[in-house]
Amino acid sequence: MNNTVIARNNVHVFGNGTQPMLFAHGFGCDQNMWRYIAPSFQDTYKIILFDYVGSGKSDLSAYNADRYGNLNGYVQDVLDICEALDLRRVIFVGHSVSSMVGLLAAIKEPDLFERLIFVGPSPRYINDGADYFGGFERKDIEELLDTMEKNYIGWANFLAPVIMKNPDRPELGQELSDSFCSTDPLIARRFAEVTFFSDNRQDLAKVKVPSLIMQCSDDLIAPLEVGDYMHRYTPGSTLRVLQATGHCPHMSAPEETIDVINAWLEPSFH
Repeated sequence: MNNTVIARNNVHVFGNGTQPMLFAHGFGCDQNMWRYIAPSFQDTYKIILFDYVGSGKSDLSAYNADRYGNLNGYVQDVLDICEALDLRRVIFVGHSVSSMVGLLAAIKEPDLFERLIFVGPSPRYINDGADYFGGFERKDIEELLDTMEKNYIGWANFLAPVIMKNPDRPELGQELSDSFCSTDPLIARRFAEVTFFSDNRQDLAKVKVPSLIMQCSDDLIAPLEVGDYMHRYTPGSTLRVLQATGHCPHMSAPEETIDVINAWLEPSFH
């Protein structure tokens, strides 16, 4: 076991199973966001939680702007963890941008992964002419990044509840806001830039591992059109539209999220 990687990415392993289930958090989040669903799988699987370098309780001194200047730095974090723990037949669960991180990791090392589970994925956040609707215009993203730079706390407090979209449960939006605010603003802005300007549409066709696309019924960050696009262009994918709203169903609707994952993982489903 490579203890350097384990410490760097604040890796935690638990559970009674042998097959690994690796949970990868989204932008501005950390492994703590999985606490409502990960324990439900611990009897059957070996659960691996971690923080990307620059997030949560990772080793901030390991952050390198060049390495994390595109998604490949985050892909390497995932592959490093798989190597450090000698993982095989991994079930990868990625939220938001981590869906594309997992997809890229599985393209690079297909033999490591058995299943990919994408929670609120998007291969491209920016609209592209009449052919592709990602939910945002380029100028929207530029303004968002500009606000992050000028008033990070204000940006976090405004955006988190909009992303979470469960106004009757303000504590969920507050937790996301607090998570954003606990991240170094410079690192967060770089990660946001990498996330929102990435375009992985051409990568979808390259994946050889079966995938589950979990799409929320009303999600500002990944609209329904994005889920349909992902499903259409990702071979071996299954699309499930949740009743859950917002971009974080693993926090706002954990029971539904668990049920959909379990149903897809059951051998009888295939």
